[in-house]
Amino acid sequence: KGDVMIFRLAEISDLPQIKSVFKVITENMNKKNGQIWDDFYPCEFFEDDILNKRLYVLMDNDVLVSAFALWTSEPEKYNSIQWENENAKAQYFGRFGVNVHYQGKGIGSIMLNYAKSVAKNNGFEYLRIFVVDKNKPAAGLYSKNGLKKAEGMYIEKFESGLVLNQYGYEYKLNRFN
Repeated sequence: KGDVMIFRLAEISDLPQIKSVFKVITENMNKKNGQIWDDFYPCEFFEDDILNKRLYVLMDNDVLVSAFALWTSEPEKYNSIQWENENAKAQYFGRFGVNVHYQGKGIGSIMLNYAKSVAKNNGFEYLRIFVVDKNKPAAGLYSKNGLKKAEGMYIEKFESGLVLNQYGYEYKLNRFN
């Protein structure tokens, strides 16, 4: 191949492939870590993310390698996590996945660096992420890439009876990084 991968905002025409790649990511992740995502989340949010220009993709020619969303508010989750600076302008990173055929190749770190750049260029002071406690691979990736685990835990309860304990991780963006 030898082609360069392209990082860009997702387009509505990407939606079918994004959903199909994330369906496989979800099945794979849930097999390894127990249920974290389901048929509804994150796939049902992608169309809205695309329309609101907050879903980013990494493409290898026409193949989706990875995607993540960036947004600016997590009101109900704020209370239980003690961020370094509660009032700082923060961008939230989530709905992140790497195509199973590209896992183990450093794509996660590449995507985190893209997210840091986008957040910084948009004038944010922090990049923040919520991670389910049993998703050890994600927590490891975030720590390895300089994100600090904040004190506290957000407990999310679903009608299905599923309970997810989520930790907050943050990265302070400044003019030197």
